[in-house]
Amino acid sequence: MSGFIPPYPPRPTTILPIWQRVMSWRKSILEGWEERAFECDFDFLSVLGRKIFLCNSPESVQFAFSNPNGNFDHKNAQFRHSLIPLIGDSVFVAGGERWRRRRRAVTPAIHMARLPELAPAMVEIALETRARLAEQPPAAEFDMLSTMARLSLDIMGRTIFGSKLPPEDASDVISSFAAYQRHIVKVDVMSMLGLPDWLPRWYARPVRRAARKVHAILDRAIARSPRAPTGAAVTILDRLRKARGENGVAVLDLQGLHEEVATILTAGQETTANMLSWVWYLLSQAPEVEARLHAEIDRVLGERPPSLADVGQLVYTRAIVEETMRLYPPVPVMARDALADDNFNGVRIPKGSIMMVAPWLLHRHKKLWCQPDHFMPERFLPGGDEPVSKYAYIPFSIGPRICAGMAFGLTEAILCVAVLAQQFQFRLKPGHQVSLNCRLSLRPGETLPMTLHRRVSAPQSATRDTAPASAPACPFGHG
Repeated sequence: MSGFIPPYPPRPTTILPIWQRVMSWRKSILEGWEERAFECDFDFLSVLGRKIFLCNSPESVQFAFSNPNGNFDHKNAQFRHSLIPLIGDSVFVAGGERWRRRRRAVTPAIHMARLPELAPAMVEIALETRARLAEQPPAAEFDMLSTMARLSLDIMGRTIFGSKLPPEDASDVISSFAAYQRHIVKVDVMSMLGLPDWLPRWYARPVRRAARKVHAILDRAIARSPRAPTGAAVTILDRLRKARGENGVAVLDLQGLHEEVATILTAGQETTANMLSWVWYLLSQAPEVEARLHAEIDRVLGERPPSLADVGQLVYTRAIVEETMRLYPPVPVMARDALADDNFNGVRIPKGSIMMVAPWLLHRHKKLWCQPDHFMPERFLPGGDEPVSKYAYIPFSIGPRICAGMAFGLTEAILCVAVLAQQFQFRLKPGHQVSLNCRLSLRPGETLPMTLHRRVSAPQSATRDTAPASAPACPFGHG
């Protein structure tokens, strides 16, 4: 089994000049990487007098993202300034004590321990989406990206506020965040030059307009969301409101509450929508994988909706989701700033250097993965030998700043895939070429036109127990 090879940007075979690499990055951070970047372990280059270190092995990723001395705890200034208009100085971009205080408030609100309370809303919204799709005529064409955006936003609305955003507000959030990403500066020269954070950055008018619209919608949603009775906490917003520090004082004031809600909603909606869209695209191109997914769903669920208790049995469904995030990581490039001089394996890292970790490279590394450009969910089945290290697969980052909503997002994706795949198959519109649109997150272009097809009832032979198979043999000895 060789697996399907989805398209990816051309990889130059020769080393690009710095200016050409930077120009490529301004267009898309996925371009400008030579073929050798997919097999190097640790490298660096200088841009505008500043060193950028590429951590591209489990050892170097662990050094950059799990360093006990805290030297790389601050996210890169370029990354922070690209998000501040939208989410302020929230836990996602804050550093130091502010980050630790915010993290203590946010983590319990979306921790995996809360999944029994949150998962029913995920299934309910997925079933509503399935019912709307069922109203469409056979082979109807629709935009999968916008459909998954609405699905994931409705889930975030229900779990954060207790109810979905009004339809007009939901449409405005989706379109505003798309506009924000289109117009935000990809490479901030001021940050590259190491200029201080307090110097104001310039943002294009569409960026400011999109941020204002999202903030206004969130202000209204927070204001109309009722407070839970004393001692109760039903929604994520309730949990954030009730978060207390060691002194018993509320961790989040109104501004802080707004910032953290903006972070959870926009990050949760965007990454899940993109990831689910990539799942359906890959399944449409890999009929063997799709057939095995359907067999598992038929065996585990039959015709009933899934529940949180079923997630542990949907092992192949989970493998599909994990393999999708390997090939198309939600955030394909991450970076931290060095707060002090350091060194890695004898290489000096000056203060102010950028420590870059690119899941886009790491997840397709030729030394770490068997057939790294192939879509092969089997590599994530129990008993397999991939990934070779937890630092080789980081779709939710890793270390102290690992995504607090990791379990939420993974569970949400598994349940949504199971609900929709029970009744439907999706096919890419003939002639459509999927493109990689990398801004703040990785999207399958501006739209993903697909056609809707109802599943034919599976024959008895397709619903028999399908025990996980071993991943295909790998010549590297780890697959």
